[in-house]
Amino acid sequence: MQRRSLLTAAALLPALAHEARAQQRFANISMFIPAGPGGGWDGLGRAIEQVARPAGLVGNFQFENVGGAGGIVGLPRFISQRRGRPDALMVAGSVMVGAVLTNRSPMGLANVTPIARMTQEVGVVVVPASSEIRDIAGLLAAFRANPGGTSVGGGSAGGTDHITLGLILKALGRNAREGSYVAFAGGGPAQAAILGAQVKAGISGYSEFAEQIRAGRMRALATTGETRSDPAIPTLKEAGVDVVTANWRGVFGAPGINPTQRAALVNLMTELNALPAWRELLATRGWDNAFLPGAEFDRFLAADIAATEVVLKELGLAG
Repeated sequence: MQRRSLLTAAALLPALAHEARAQQRFANISMFIPAGPGGGWDGLGRAIEQVARPAGLVGNFQFENVGGAGGIVGLPRFISQRRGRPDALMVAGSVMVGAVLTNRSPMGLANVTPIARMTQEVGVVVVPASSEIRDIAGLLAAFRANPGGTSVGGGSAGGTDHITLGLILKALGRNAREGSYVAFAGGGPAQAAILGAQVKAGISGYSEFAEQIRAGRMRALATTGETRSDPAIPTLKEAGVDVVTANWRGVFGAPGINPTQRAALVNLMTELNALPAWRELLATRGWDNAFLPGAEFDRFLAADIAATEVVLKELGLAG
């Protein structure tokens, strides 16, 4: 009897191991990144694959990167080529909200299907390690004296990085239009420009510059959160600049999918978000969990677009 029980348990082991993996929801996901490799959107897309595929939620991923202008170069391609496809996802976020408004794009996030907000990340203000600017007080002094001569590199025009610079200048009593902002299509080109001293300073999500900061190639001057995300880096508020910004990122489905197909994608992201491996990855990357699925994401998105439009108009960055 005991031998039979042992044999039965042994026979069940493969089944139990199989059940430990999540049920596959999609055989394939076509992941579209409207930005170049190496940036935050690309990082989120690859992170989703990194967790979803080993967990068994998705069998395979295909990626396409089309960068430029805060995502509005790639957006029309996603809209036209993935229309009606229930297995397509696009990564985007607050940067695209600003880029659509700044560039008066005829297409925006209203033309795709919101699935879920996934992460949020505070920004960091940096200079190359060779810079004569030693701390945030030095950079603020340069902005007060000559904002046009203190170039700042970051993500696409009208995005979170650009807005952050505008708000800093406004808080210092300068006009946002006086700033010298150099927009880049992805984190990789922005890093290269900062490290090569092609710009005086840089602004981006903390994770995009974290490796360079740890390696001592960039000097972090301040973060843009309400409180310190790194004990060693002060916030802008601590430096007397009342500016708090954060960069959210999420995923969107193709236009033309039906409610059942949208629900399947929302459920996929909900299951992913519940996995311990996803929580571990967020902690490793320094991303805050900002999960909002489906209808909650719809409401957030409408409010964020309205609020961003107000800020950009105040800063003279949108009509």
